[in-house]
Amino acid sequence: MGESPGQSWIRAAVFLGIGYALVGIIFAVPVTHVQLWRWAAWASSAIGYGSHIAYERFRLQNSPHSAALHVAFAVALGAFGLAVGANIHSLYSGSTNQHARLLLLSLGIWPLITAVPAFLVAFGANLFLVRALGNVQGR
Repeated sequence: MGESPGQSWIRAAVFLGIGYALVGIIFAVPVTHVQLWRWAAWASSAIGYGSHIAYERFRLQNSPHSAALHVAFAVALGAFGLAVGANIHSLYSGSTNQHARLLLLSLGIWPLITAVPAFLVAFGANLFLVRALGNVQGR
């Protein structure tokens, strides 16, 4: 029994969103070679982002708008996960009240400031793929 296209994009977006958050949290742990770990986190996230765009375009054959929304949702979910991680970390690190209040704002702001550019880039990439390669399998 196969899954519906709706279930398919949700599963991929949640999987990648969790992946983005885990990469951001885990790759921030090492205290040596910090710049190398940051580059590795960026590279891992870029691979996931590009793979998600390709999955939406070629496997699910979604329209550029739908595909970009799905990709942006995954990015926003990852940013929300990072914000949750930052808030939890602040509880254990003894942050000031002002810092803790600002981190609470991150729960809404980080997903927004990452989802908008993620949508725009994914939409542009999907438009390019549609124009360059045409619709896959006549769709």
